[in-house]
Amino acid sequence: MWSSAHTLIASISTPTSCPNGVRLYSTFGGTLGYRSRCTRPARSARKPARLDHVGAAALPLAVLTAWQSLVEAGNLRAGQRVLVHAAAGGVGHLAVQLAKSLGAHVVGTAGAGKHELLRDLGADELIDYRTEDFTTVEPVDVVLDLIGGDDYVERSLRVLKRGGTYVSVVNPFVLDEVRPRAEPFGVRVETVMVTADHAVLEHVAALVDKGELRVVVAETFPLEDVGKAHELGEAGRTTGKVVLTV
Repeated sequence: MWSSAHTLIASISTPTSCPNGVRLYSTFGGTLGYRSRCTRPARSARKPARLDHVGAAALPLAVLTAWQSLVEAGNLRAGQRVLVHAAAGGVGHLAVQLAKSLGAHVVGTAGAGKHELLRDLGADELIDYRTEDFTTVEPVDVVLDLIGGDDYVERSLRVLKRGGTYVSVVNPFVLDEVRPRAEPFGVRVETVMVTADHAVLEHVAALVDKGELRVVVAETFPLEDVGKAHELGEAGRTTGKVVLTV
């Protein structure tokens, strides 16, 4: 699945369709590369007025990943504690803000150079993963693991309260191996296969326009530099999202 921001050129009339010329932000499926695509009403919402097309294109897939991980898989509620790994990344920085909007106490792991940004976004506690052990924090109700790997999984299970939830979006195919390891800790193990959600995109657009959520764009690349964009994203050290412009 991919994200985009665009102006609607032509639409088929449906109960949820928008008039031509409306600026939208969307997800679309498939693996056909980068090209002009059609999008269905269920995959789109009106672009947040506060965002340009670059900022809006960075948002849909990442924010749906964060929302479905925290709310639908993690059942995060007001007053609970959540630990977000890679909190300054494309999904992580949005997860921090969504968790705060839900009334949660947010703990994040990130390099020290990214802590000031994360404080501005609402993080309550920050851990420099290079020099600190995140298992020293008070137990949490939800862990959102955007890194993966045996070491992170094992330590994340240890930091959860009994009855808590470990959510991973990194490699859902290994979670059957993780569940038996989670049983002694009394925690649930969940994954997310992100799906389009018009209602959530509408809700997020309202948060953006009220100034309660912002999207950080690490860098933009023209389409002909798509290889460089992938290299940067795959390095796993970006702050925010990488966006291609067409």
